[in-house]
Amino acid sequence: MDAPVIRAFVALDTGMSREIVSESFPRDGEIQIVGIVEGLDEAWLTLQEVPNDLLIIGCAGHSEKALVLIDGAVKQRPSRPVVVIGYGSPNGFVSRVFEAGADDVVMLPQDPEGIRFALQKAIARKAGGSGTVSAGQGQIVCVLGPKGGTGKTLTATSLAVALAEMGKRVALIDLDLQFGDVGLCLGLRPDTTIYDLVRTGGSLDEEKLSDFLVTHHSGVEVLMAPSRPDHAAVVTVEFLRQVYGVLRRMVDFVIIDTPPGFTPEVIATIDSASAICMVGMLDALSLKNTKLGLETLELMGFPRDRIKLVLNRARTRVGISEDDVAAILDRTPDVLVPSDRDIPRSVNEGTPIVMSKPQSEAAEAFRHLATSLVEVAPARAGRRFSRLIGRKA
Repeated sequence: MDAPVIRAFVALDTGMSREIVSESFPRDGEIQIVGIVEGLDEAWLTLQEVPNDLLIIGCAGHSEKALVLIDGAVKQRPSRPVVVIGYGSPNGFVSRVFEAGADDVVMLPQDPEGIRFALQKAIARKAGGSGTVSAGQGQIVCVLGPKGGTGKTLTATSLAVALAEMGKRVALIDLDLQFGDVGLCLGLRPDTTIYDLVRTGGSLDEEKLSDFLVTHHSGVEVLMAPSRPDHAAVVTVEFLRQVYGVLRRMVDFVIIDTPPGFTPEVIATIDSASAICMVGMLDALSLKNTKLGLETLELMGFPRDRIKLVLNRARTRVGISEDDVAAILDRTPDVLVPSDRDIPRSVNEGTPIVMSKPQSEAAEAFRHLATSLVEVAPARAGRRFSRLIGRKA
């Protein structure tokens, strides 16, 4: 059966190029542009007159007019998805876009297939597809921390090893493309990296991807970050989606260690994720950023019950109690990882704490996190909207 045509109305703010936006859309007829209006003030009236299934708002940076248009469009017709495209991601603007009611944010430049995926995903979300899982594919677990230094990499590596100890086949991706430390934490040399995989070109399949996975002695298969920061630019969001799709067919769990913030790569990973581990620490600044991160996930429509809250350096006497944490974050942490002098030692030695000190409270905390993810996961789970856009899953 042919996919239904998506009728998209495009409203461009000052500074957005009509030509560049038009060239970014696929030209196979599945996405039909029913109108392009330059100027967000003029767009509102035309939007009422032209039949459309989807509103696309283009803005070059922070735009109060874009926020007003999003808010008005969502209130007028809640069932119509709104996608924002732009050239940059000013601090705080992405959160405000989601708060206003947008379904997705896409940063240009982006190839037509990436645009197609984002628009189809937005349509699928409004149809009720977000966060629902189906059998047949491995789980993607996104490890998030809005700010650096909270222990994302410690959590990602320890979780991956704990899952492998449970007999699960696990892949671990270092998505901190400029300054990734997964290899350091696991004592692995970056002989092959995601940069090398991109540079091979051609189609991506399981056999090809396997050649670029570095196997840790725990059994975890690692796709390393580039060895040089300037190599990060070659890894596109579209390529990451292909990698996720192939790995989900290969393994039970794909653990993804992310960089700080909600970058386009992180947003795309959240969209593909079956579960999220939000990592924070027991200090006021970290808790503030963790709260903002949780609120952003809520605005993005990610199911609350699929978010695991991990608190590192818990039970430290810093004047903040566990009750204070629950009050600040509006939820109780799912996993408390206590301070342990053996943790930095294990990182320096390249041996995760679950292996170097298996009887420690920290190791038990990470095993508890692994168990909680296994217990809620259907066998080989994947999100339902991926079936709606199967060629991109």
